[in-house]
Amino acid sequence: MKMAASKSSLIGLFQLILSSFLFCLANGQGLKVGFYEKTCPTAEAIVKETMDQVMAVAPSLGAPLLRLHFHDCFVRGCEGSVLLNSTRNNQAEKDSFPDLSLRGFQIIDRAKLAVEKACPGVVSCADIVALAARDATVALKGPYWQVETGRRDGRVSMIDEALTNLPSSMDNITTLLQRWHQKGLSRKDLVVLSGAHTIGTSHCNAFANRLYNFTGKGDTDPSLDSNYIVKLKEKCKADDQTTLVEMDPGSYKTFDKHYYTLVSKRRGLFQSDAALLDDPNTRTYVKHQVYHLKSNFFEDFGVSMVKMGRVQVLTGSAGEIRKVCSRVN
Repeated sequence: MKMAASKSSLIGLFQLILSSFLFCLANGQGLKVGFYEKTCPTAEAIVKETMDQVMAVAPSLGAPLLRLHFHDCFVRGCEGSVLLNSTRNNQAEKDSFPDLSLRGFQIIDRAKLAVEKACPGVVSCADIVALAARDATVALKGPYWQVETGRRDGRVSMIDEALTNLPSSMDNITTLLQRWHQKGLSRKDLVVLSGAHTIGTSHCNAFANRLYNFTGKGDTDPSLDSNYIVKLKEKCKADDQTTLVEMDPGSYKTFDKHYYTLVSKRRGLFQSDAALLDDPNTRTYVKHQVYHLKSNFFEDFGVSMVKMGRVQVLTGSAGEIRKVCSRVN
């Protein structure tokens, strides 16, 4: 009896230690700034050089590269699964509807190829995605933050997981908060990282329902400024699948805090933008960025990006270091 009880206690203790270990891994333990300092000291400089070359000729890729990091982290964590090609019947994450508009994969491949030449089999694709997001943001006059590295690459990519994990541009505040909370991210992280909509463009069909058929009765979204609706309708017809609209008109290639001014005026392009006014805490942050000359947005954005970059990471001996980002070794 005593032996059985002792064995049971040991099993329980082992399970507790294991669960604690997995919890630590899922919350960024094993990551650190300068992880490749000894194993590949030029890694970050190589990624930056690649990004600087790309952004000099194609600044419109800045927003997609930042978005790529978001989409990666919200599905299985920041472990590069969004980069994987399907092995059969288009069933990978990148084949899901929310990911069909993703761009920048070839830029990550380009950076990976350059890093592999310097340090074969050392730097993960997941870390390159995180570094590229930072460097692209900086190139658009946005904030600089220290990127923690040490992620490993996952081996699984499933189309249905993208559909169930990624926040939608049509989510209300309750759904948004729930999705972000599931990833260990706070209300402040939500409103801060939504500020990434200060750069980039969107296809009309991503918000057309707000203009033409909000409740299924041919109506418009009452939370969207009526004058802005008129302007958007001039650009976007009801069935438009191709036209691109600036998310932050006038400065969509510059990372700044103007996004919050648009949201405060009910001119955020998506329902998820408008939703930030439906929660007292997120609304207060929006108003603060609009009415206070001294903005803390850049600092906050860096902090929240580091926090997001820790979501469900693989470190240590978990996962792998892919040789090619689009396929497992």
